[in-house]
Amino acid sequence: MIERLLQKAIEQRLGQGKAIIVFGARQVGKTTMLKNMLKEREDVLWMNGDEQDIRNLFENISSTRLKAIIGKNNIVVIDEAQRITDIGIGIKLITDNFPNVQVFATGSSSFDLSNKVREPLTGRKFEYYMFPLSFAELVEYNGLLEEKRLLTHRLIYGSYPDVVNNIGDERIVLNELADSYLYKDILMFDKIKKSEKLVKLLQALAYQIGSEVSYNELAQTCGIDPKTVESYVQLLEQSYIIFRLGSFSRNLRNELKFARKIYFWDCGIRNAIIGNYQEPEARLDTGALFENYIISERIKKLKYEKSYAQSYFWRTSAKQEIDYIEDIDGKISAFEFKWNPKRKATVPLSFARSYPDAEFKVVTRDNYEEFLL
Repeated sequence: MIERLLQKAIEQRLGQGKAIIVFGARQVGKTTMLKNMLKEREDVLWMNGDEQDIRNLFENISSTRLKAIIGKNNIVVIDEAQRITDIGIGIKLITDNFPNVQVFATGSSSFDLSNKVREPLTGRKFEYYMFPLSFAELVEYNGLLEEKRLLTHRLIYGSYPDVVNNIGDERIVLNELADSYLYKDILMFDKIKKSEKLVKLLQALAYQIGSEVSYNELAQTCGIDPKTVESYVQLLEQSYIIFRLGSFSRNLRNELKFARKIYFWDCGIRNAIIGNYQEPEARLDTGALFENYIISERIKKLKYEKSYAQSYFWRTSAKQEIDYIEDIDGKISAFEFKWNPKRKATVPLSFARSYPDAEFKVVTRDNYEEFLL
């Protein structure tokens, strides 16, 4: 079994009288990690918020009722907690009234769970985020040499645990993920239907990775209004399918200040959405795929390390650009991503003049492990 990076971090927080909330898309391995962590324990109560009877238990919940539910267990795990209406109040009652009980809650949609636990659990929780398997986790499992050999495989099929564990059936697993699991929480929210327009939006975003996106242009492409596009993008981001990268701006008058790019947390899901599993040498979007992969893996690394680094891209109205900018306490680092190691990249002159102390590096398939480990 591939040991998740989060496990050690979470284990250090056990027994501190606070709930542990783990966010992440469905099927990234939240439950598997907790089962592995708690496999030696016999005092664990498991509950799944997808089940109606579990949701019913938390209606008009009280400490007396919770005492009967928990019994002699010292650990309570609530999977898909966002499906339970008053879950924040329920967890608060446990942490306040049963200090020896450790609560875990997992959620696959932050738009529901974050709102439900933020106020009731102020000062009573630790929050963590889990993503598809990271480069570092796969290197730990496969070794660096083998994982680098699998780079093209990761660009095409991604790194969801079920994909990694089902060699030969990657397309079947990805199509199932893209067609059902990933939409589940989105469709439950505000009774959104999986219409052609939502599919069109996802496909439009998939085709535009590495490029600036315009909500107005997306609206015209998908036949919906810009506000709906923005709302759907936010829901997709809060379901951990995509993430936004804003533009970096500090000195130059012609720097783009409000532009955005959108990337997918997993390249395999992106390819499933557009139905393209061709190998890199046969594709026209290999450079964009590599950029998506490297940026998503870098941000996974930063989040797992609890880094305070801020991530951006940089571009001017004159179309000078840099793929990725990192700002850590005012120290700026700039990175260009090149699939072909032989392609040259130089820092734009206007950027170099405006940020003379910034570090500049080129990341290719020959040296990308230095950026991700």
